[in-house]
Amino acid sequence: MSTIKIRAKESNGSVTVKALIKHPMETGQRTDKKTGDKIPAHFIQEVVGKANNEEVITVHWGPAVSKNPYLTFVYNGSKGDKVELTWLDNKGNKDSLISEVK
Repeated sequence: MSTIKIRAKESNGSVTVKALIKHPMETGQRTDKKTGDKIPAHFIQEVVGKANNEEVITVHWGPAVSKNPYLTFVYNGSKGDKVELTWLDNKGNKDSLISEVK
């Protein structure tokens, strides 16, 4: 099951991509209320957006981004484009999803 949800819609030659990523985005600063131990940092470091295999955006995130982050961006494109979003976190986990522009 993918951790990414994408909506991509074209209007007047511009494609707006809206994405929601399911991720805990732990800063490493919080403590577990039951044990008192620090919760280890676990956050997305890089998100890459491609349209038809061509990179259109690269985002570098840190621990200050909230849980289940939302990302939106616009590029020049058309209906039927294949939009791919890929993320990589500080523990080496990654996910990717391809969606078609409507």
